[in-house]
Amino acid sequence: MAGAIDELSVFEGVRPTRTGDLALESQGIAPIPANARYGGVARMFTVWFTPNMELSGVFAGTLAVLFGLGFWTGLAAIAAGTIVGSLPVAAMCTWGPRTGTGQVPLARLPFGKSIVLPGTIQWLSSIAWDALVGLFGGQAAALLLHIPFWAGAALVLAVEGLVSVYGYEFVQRLQSWGSAVLIALFAVLTVRILGHHIALPVDTVHGAALAGAFTLMMTIALSQGISWATYASDYSRYLPTRTSRPAIFWLTLGGLVASYLWVETIGLAAASVLGNQTAAGVRTLMGGGTLGVLALVAIVFGAITSNTMNDYTGSLAFQALGVRLRRPVTAALVAVIAFAAIIWMQAGDTAGRFENILLFIGYWIAPFCAIVMIDWIASRDRYEPSYLRSALGFAGLRSGWPALTAFVVAFAAMVPFMNTSVIEGPVAAALHGADLAFYVGFAVAAALYYPLRRVTLRRSGPPA
Repeated sequence: MAGAIDELSVFEGVRPTRTGDLALESQGIAPIPANARYGGVARMFTVWFTPNMELSGVFAGTLAVLFGLGFWTGLAAIAAGTIVGSLPVAAMCTWGPRTGTGQVPLARLPFGKSIVLPGTIQWLSSIAWDALVGLFGGQAAALLLHIPFWAGAALVLAVEGLVSVYGYEFVQRLQSWGSAVLIALFAVLTVRILGHHIALPVDTVHGAALAGAFTLMMTIALSQGISWATYASDYSRYLPTRTSRPAIFWLTLGGLVASYLWVETIGLAAASVLGNQTAAGVRTLMGGGTLGVLALVAIVFGAITSNTMNDYTGSLAFQALGVRLRRPVTAALVAVIAFAAIIWMQAGDTAGRFENILLFIGYWIAPFCAIVMIDWIASRDRYEPSYLRSALGFAGLRSGWPALTAFVVAFAAMVPFMNTSVIEGPVAAALHGADLAFYVGFAVAAALYYPLRRVTLRRSGPPA
């Protein structure tokens, strides 16, 4: 195992040592030693609440009305989807104190060398989310500072990139400070938006069409929550091993559900006056002046807090591929590539691309969650820092064919159940647009991976 240990040493470096230590973190995917842990569990609420207080969540809520749902029906779909999608994130976040390891790097255990596939997808997903959120942030920065859009987007990405380059503690502190700022700003936005003479939407579809629209909106809400699952233990890996797992679970779940319900309910209730899905549209809705400026500040700040986590997790996912680049370099790389993606989104059908990105960059996470959760339950004794330190080196990994097979087959099984403007599977069409792909993907991956994993263990014996 000496080779594996030497290999992982490439991903070790300077670590923050206490709350508020803003030293440049060069530590990468190597497990955090138990004696280097610190931090309080309360930050699990702010780190999962703050990044969702941004404009893409507001416009996700308006989709319910586009699908024909009324306010109460749409709210029920949003609430159900958000809770279901957030549960895996909350569960996987509890793995951080036990393992000291980030989420995608930890998936090297079940996936082996095939981690290259989900790791690459996660890296690309981080860039996609950067573009989606950074689009609104760039628009707001351009309006706020009277600069071209490309300059506004570049400014947002530069700030978020700097935070993610500095690393874990800087990200955590930004989310902590940002929660208070964004709660205040969004409270003003909420009062102002709902102060318009809006008419709460009513159901315009009925029967089977209503059921299909409800399921589709629930799936979109689910896709937003579950999209954080591949980030989960990245932000709890520094917590002391003694940290309460129930506290981590409930604080994570509470942060995700509270933030998503808030912003998506704004979009749902005010859909009739939020037709212009741009930062300029929100500023106009606020009436300009001081309130318009506050709206733009909230959008810019929300984009930065959200995208710092995309850049940070993207940096760990890139290292998990076996690429021996320092974490600060890979974090900066995500932000730079995201700039090109933002320019692409700005140049076309923003609303259509928005809906497609929400679904496409989330579909793969359902089978991923099933695989890593089964492996966690079945091989709990392997998920200890002492074992991980010697087992996670890329050169010593197995092929991971059971996980890869389950992952690919499950995703293929999802396609008939998908419903986007690019793909509407035959089952989704028959069910009046109901998108059941996430549930099918999770179930198929679980059903395949569990027996395939046992076949591998019988042939080769348990890992040393």
